Amino acid sequence: MKSSSSIVVFLSILLMTFLLFGCAHQPLPATPGAPGFLLGLLHGFIAPVTFIASLFTDYRIYQFPNTGLWYDFGFMIGISGFSGGIFKASRINNN
Repeated sequence: MKSSSSIVVFLSILLMTFLLFGCAHQPLPATPGAPGFLLGLLHGFIAPVTFIASLFTDYRIYQFPNTGLWYDFGFMIGISGFSGGIFKASRINNN
């Protein structure tokens, strides 16, 4: 009895999730001159600073409109490079 009720709960949550994501707005197609890989990389490096600035001003962390996957790829490399540097610095042994 308990397993059938948990399946019903799981399916209900899954259905609500699909309904919510089905209404998501799709971004506009890429425009000429939109930011690409290099600006995505730069924005990834400065994302932590931009996040702090966005709390107090009208800055956005993620550029819109962008050229899609190349901007995303650059952003992810940039943010991982910044966070990788922070974590490496925290593991340095001061012997």
